[in-house]
Amino acid sequence: MPVRRLPLLAVAVLAALAMACGGSTKRPPAITQGAPPPPGPGPGDYGGPRPQPVDSGPDVVPLGGEGLSSSDFDVSGEDGEGGPLADVLFGYDQADLSDEARALVERHAVWLQAHREAKVTIEGHCDERGTVEYNLALGELRAKAVRDLLVSLGVDGSRLRVVSYGKERPLDPGNNESAWARNRRAHLAVRR
Repeated sequence: MPVRRLPLLAVAVLAALAMACGGSTKRPPAITQGAPPPPGPGPGDYGGPRPQPVDSGPDVVPLGGEGLSSSDFDVSGEDGEGGPLADVLFGYDQADLSDEARALVERHAVWLQAHREAKVTIEGHCDERGTVEYNLALGELRAKAVRDLLVSLGVDGSRLRVVSYGKERPLDPGNNESAWARNRRAHLAVRR
């Protein structure tokens, strides 16, 4: 092969790989620790103003909740698999909280206010589709969306830790939509 055709062949191979890997997959924004959030709508937005952090206080005011209390939780699973706080589920390629997910996080905030000694690691998880890097970034956005809402509801941010596992720790090892839906989650692991 003549030397002059080698760069052209390399460009053609790279272009083919980019087309095969790229597709129309959305990429999450780059995540920089300590950087302010980008302006405009982002993960966790729900049509209103961005939630502002609040000092933790004795009461949590649910977003439109009607008299939720710590007795709304079955804490019998506190020492077992899953713990007292249910997983928050997300849509495909999404890091924003649905109405159902927001209501669940509100109940978690009430429980956390009633159990002030508890600390939580919020784990972001994804399904198996997408690259490792993409899913790590998306998992972090999911965990941060839950953390940000908890803080806006009065939970002390120093009690919350965020970690992303991306697609590395699936809850359901299946390779179908049902398994993928269970794996797109933020898991709240309670620790003392």
